Amino acid sequence: MKDDCIFCKIAEKEADATIVYEDPHTIAFMDIHPLNPGHTLVIPKKHYVNMLEMPAEEAGRVFVSVAKVMKGVEKASKADGISVGQSNGRAASQEVFHMHVHIIPRFNHEMMSGFPNRKQMHRHELDEIGKKIKTSIETEKGH
Repeated sequence: MKDDCIFCKIAEKEADATIVYEDPHTIAFMDIHPLNPGHTLVIPKKHYVNMLEMPAEEAGRVFVSVAKVMKGVEKASKADGISVGQSNGRAASQEVFHMHVHIIPRFNHEMMSGFPNRKQMHRHELDEIGKKIKTSIETEKGH
């Protein structure tokens, strides 16, 4: 864990977040400044600045979790599509320097405008959509 890293603190449960999925290697939680309701982040629990630093197996584990979480996000948000984004370095628009993957619900009416603007959401709104996503992920496990 890196002491000044907010994502490490979330992974260690030392900082508050709406967690929707967790396994021994990864954790997924709601983005506090979502592009759309349901915007979720998946991170490795171990600190890596970006994916360039990660062993391939570790990156693979993150994307196994992404595959699970995106199904839950799609179902819970009733999205028309899902964007998955991952940036490495400031020039690539990385803002938090702990490797993370964005899962962003997308809707047909947004198609011509590129990415939507970030939204301000209250914690209870994040918790509400997070609960739906978590339930959707858990029901997928049975398949």
